[in-house]
Amino acid sequence: MQMQALKLLVFSRSPLYFQYLPSNDAKLSISLFSSLSSPTQIVKPNGNSHLADYLVNTFKFTKTQAFSISSRFSWVTSLEKPQSVYSFLQELGFSDTHIRSTVRVSPQILFSNIDKTLRPKLEFFQQLGLFGSDLARFIAKNSTLLTASLDRKLVPCIEILKKILGNDENAKDLIRVLHRCNWVVTRDPKSRLLGNIAFMESCGIVGSQLSTLLKRQPWLFIVQESVLRSLVARVVEMGFSLNSGMLVHGLYTVSCLRNETISRKLDLLCGFGFSEDECMDMFRRTPGLLRTSEEKLKFGIDFFLNTVKFKKSVLIHTPWILMYSMENRVSARYRILEVIKSKRLLKRDPSFYYALILPENEFLDKFISRFRGDAEELLVTYKARLLDSTDEEDS
Repeated sequence: MQMQALKLLVFSRSPLYFQYLPSNDAKLSISLFSSLSSPTQIVKPNGNSHLADYLVNTFKFTKTQAFSISSRFSWVTSLEKPQSVYSFLQELGFSDTHIRSTVRVSPQILFSNIDKTLRPKLEFFQQLGLFGSDLARFIAKNSTLLTASLDRKLVPCIEILKKILGNDENAKDLIRVLHRCNWVVTRDPKSRLLGNIAFMESCGIVGSQLSTLLKRQPWLFIVQESVLRSLVARVVEMGFSLNSGMLVHGLYTVSCLRNETISRKLDLLCGFGFSEDECMDMFRRTPGLLRTSEEKLKFGIDFFLNTVKFKKSVLIHTPWILMYSMENRVSARYRILEVIKSKRLLKRDPSFYYALILPENEFLDKFISRFRGDAEELLVTYKARLLDSTDEEDS
């Protein structure tokens, strides 16, 4: 039943993002996406020709783009305010490219009151540590933030996020969150943000787990609460427990994989002889396993079962070893142990599993440095694949 629940998931990184937005947001997002991805449409020159000429001459928009934007501002008769905004942004360190990107997405900014609207918002972002070109790049990619209310949305939402992120030096994590999903601060925090946080905390997702989830999947904090509840319920159906440390990892994995991707990877595991229950057990132990590429999974399972001769039970109980680097860790360490065996440097053959899970410095001490007469040969053997990869990149 748990396997079936997992296979029935319909979540995906891109479609899911739109699927669980409220209807108005979804329509807006799909509309914007369609307008960017569909073939260029011919816009009839029925916009504000005075403004259109200004957009072409100042921002180097195409005539089609200029008329498309100007048609939304037919009431504009003076170019004084757009020019003032343009000059103001230049003074802050915005290049023409930055300003063009900003205006293309949020043209209404050109008609904002500088002292009452734009300056306070930009000063707010400067307080977060963004200045000059950094501020310009940030706004160029997130210009919709300048259209949100400073007092009712930006300030309260960002204060909430800062509290979750905790000790965030130079607001790096906060800026990263805003880059990934700026919608998280463009709504009244009472509408979704606070409710979703309260619900996740009630499920045991608190502290560093909540902070990590915010950095990885910020859109989960602004979906409708009913959607978030549904996601958590599905994860629980798969065998994760509320208030357990693994719940957040299951939630993250389920929220970022397509249904067909999950199905293919489960089928891949089953193809190596794992039962459905064993697959689910592996997923619960290491939710990130299903985020590993199919190619890496296939190579890893084949290597451990057929080359190393591990029993399936090893992978069932420690599936995280499938997430190690196959070239730089697994294969490299296996080669070292094979050399040690062939030279009979140890009285007993070492355990590959033990050697595999050792930290790098301990592995080097126990299986390379200790053999002084063979250390150089062992080190060359250990680093061979890495050196080969470097040579291929340089050639």
